[in-house]
Order: sequence, then C-alpha cells, then structure tokens
Amino acid sequence: MSTHDHTAIQDFYPDAFAVCYGCGRLNAHGLHVRTVLQGEDGLADFTPRPEHTGVSGFVYGGLLASLIDCHAIGTAAAIAERTAGRAVGDAPAPRFVTAALHVDYLRPTPHGPPLSLRAHVVEATERKAVVEVEVEAAGQITVTGRVVAVRIPSSMGA
Repeated sequence: MSTHDHTAIQDFYPDAFAVCYGCGRLNAHGLHVRTVLQGEDGLADFTPRPEHTGVSGFVYGGLLASLIDCHAIGTAAAIAERTAGRAVGDAPAPRFVTAALHVDYLRPTPHGPPLSLRAHVVEATERKAVVEVEVEAAGQITVTGRVVAVRIPSSMGA
C-alpha cells in the first residue's frame, strides 16, 4: 500500500506544529513522514535518499530512529482522533511529543529499497499513548521501536 494515495494525519497538524524535521509538511528540508490509518495500524512509506547513508550500502541508524519517532507520534494522533469519534481531517489534528523513544536494530537496513513502517498503539489514555513500530526493508523487519507519546504541553504553545 502506498501511503501517498491516502490522507495523512500530518496534513492536518496546525501550521505552528507542522515544522518538524521528521514529519512537518511546512519544513522544506524535512523527511515528510506521512502516516495513514489502515484498520488500527498506522502505515508509512519512506525511501531513503543518498544522504541517509550510514555505512556504504546501509541506512543511517539515526534516520531510522527519526522515522520511528515521527511515525509513532502520527499514529498516536490519528488513533486519538478515531477515539474521539472524528475522522482524520475533521478537525486540526492533536499534537503529541515524544516522552520516550526506544529503538532496537535487529539487522542492518539496506539502502535502496523503500522502507515500510507499521505502528500500533498498545496503550492509550487521554494524555498519552504507547506505540510500537516496525520498519521493513526488502521483506525483512530490520528495526523495531517503542515510543511513549504525550499530548503537547501548553508550555510548548499548545
């Protein structure tokens, strides 16, 4: 499934919060992670660019952590909308920030093939969500992550 064919939660982040390097639609130099819901899972696709190389032939681990982070945050926001009885796009999307990020690198991620990310909320309250993410390249899960996402605090302009 190509996430470019569907509405992404990041398309509905308020402008003040749409500048994130990883997922902000208003960041011209960003990664532009786009999260769409399919059932209870958040899906995203990403094709690493040449500058995302770590070791020749493999994706830089920091990029993979960033993808997991932003995709988990987007999934938390999309599920929060669904839980509130709204569809993505019915209102400005709620914004979450990362309280914790844990990444496990299971095997080197080859540079070249597109990456598929799948996220699932495993715990949710009004204030936070715990999201697990898998990154797949060339048919193999190469990286997993767990993110604790919390609603953006008022001290950050919410």
